[in-house]
Amino acid sequence: MDFPASRLVIAAILAMEWGMRTPVLTALSSQAPMDEINVCGWVRTKRDAKAFSFLELNDGSCLRGIQVVVDTGTPGSEALPEMTTGASVEVKGRLVASQGKEQAWEIQATWVGLLGTAGETYPLQKKGHSLEFLREIAHLRPRSNLFGAVFRVRSRMAYAVHTFFQERGFFNIHTPMITASDCEGAGEMFRVTTLPPGSAAKPETDFFGKPAFLTVSGQLEAETMACALGKVYTFGPTFRAENSNTSRHAAEFWMIEPEQAFCDLSGNMDLAEAQLKHQVTDALTHCAEDLAFFSKYVDRELLERLRFVAERPFERISYTEAVKLLEASGHSFEYPVKYGLNLQSEHERWLTEKHFQCPVIVYNYPKEIKPFYMRQNDDGTTVAAMDVLVPGIGEIIGGSQREERPERLSAAMAHHGLSEADYWWYADLRKFGTVPHAGYGMGFERLLMFVTGVGNIRDVIPFARTPGHAEF
Repeated sequence: MDFPASRLVIAAILAMEWGMRTPVLTALSSQAPMDEINVCGWVRTKRDAKAFSFLELNDGSCLRGIQVVVDTGTPGSEALPEMTTGASVEVKGRLVASQGKEQAWEIQATWVGLLGTAGETYPLQKKGHSLEFLREIAHLRPRSNLFGAVFRVRSRMAYAVHTFFQERGFFNIHTPMITASDCEGAGEMFRVTTLPPGSAAKPETDFFGKPAFLTVSGQLEAETMACALGKVYTFGPTFRAENSNTSRHAAEFWMIEPEQAFCDLSGNMDLAEAQLKHQVTDALTHCAEDLAFFSKYVDRELLERLRFVAERPFERISYTEAVKLLEASGHSFEYPVKYGLNLQSEHERWLTEKHFQCPVIVYNYPKEIKPFYMRQNDDGTTVAAMDVLVPGIGEIIGGSQREERPERLSAAMAHHGLSEADYWWYADLRKFGTVPHAGYGMGFERLLMFVTGVGNIRDVIPFARTPGHAEF
């Protein structure tokens, strides 16, 4: 059977309602009523009348579907009893002005065909479903309005990542998912091994001849490429064996990690702010229908907040200043506020939502709470680190200027208990043509949470991997 590109037809039909013009739309609008068209999709709802039935059909390409009118006696209409919610169908018909109030256009069917039944056990019947229930049927939840919108936005945001960096002369590189280096020094890594459980065999007998792990970051490798190509970025999956069941953590997630040679902390902050603004502006421009849905059903303040981020400059304050503001706030925090401690999500959100009411970049953190590779400042106590904080999420970007001075890097590695022999190649960069360079990591899922207003990271990942859960 020949299945047409029905998503173009539906998109063009909806574009006609919104007053948009596209090449496909021009072709369609030149025929009103249209000659026969084909549409394939899944039935959202069906209403039966005495002499005809209404099918609401959606093919996943956009939030709204198209109404199909099937008269009794239409070829294929004998299968209408099985064309229930969730069933897949093919329709041939004519595009005509709708007599109803909820849509401007509908399809008058001249033929309908049942492709796949769904039956009464189909779990996405037309009623409210909890997010917890939908996580249990992750193979079907993209067909719901909420998750269809989430994953369309996810696709567009991934595209916007590449356009942002490619337009600025960055080269996309692919860093390894299997590594022997712990970039963050936290030790929360998944071991990759072919040795049987409980084996007493020496590490050198393992597949790679040494302990190997799933990567927590592509940053170290990105630095090597930036010191040859100038400006690079990596965009791929990362893994952390952190036994955390919060709404902001997952075991498998995607990171966007740019790295620039001949760049300092100020330039790094400029790039991070520009990228976040680009992502938000792109979403507002190209995902308007889905964002309107989120604003209505998920977070009523979403669109206002996104426009604010896109249009206003970010606030920039030092870690020291941030701690002073938090200490003087009079707010009762669950976690203590004290110089030398990491800022918690509640602290970050107070800064962005209560005090500044806009995104905030906090920079120059105490060196004791940051990884070994961050450049030490002249004060001897802080490093040239920065975190971008946004309302509703907290930290969405973390980065730094990297330590390019060989002796300082060596001292930092010793301080953190790291063996220079394990990072010999990384130290080599400081021996052969070392340059100032900087970069950051943006959590892609946290970006999606911010753009959609969805409050749990599990709900912006098609198949989330969290402690105790690796289904599908």
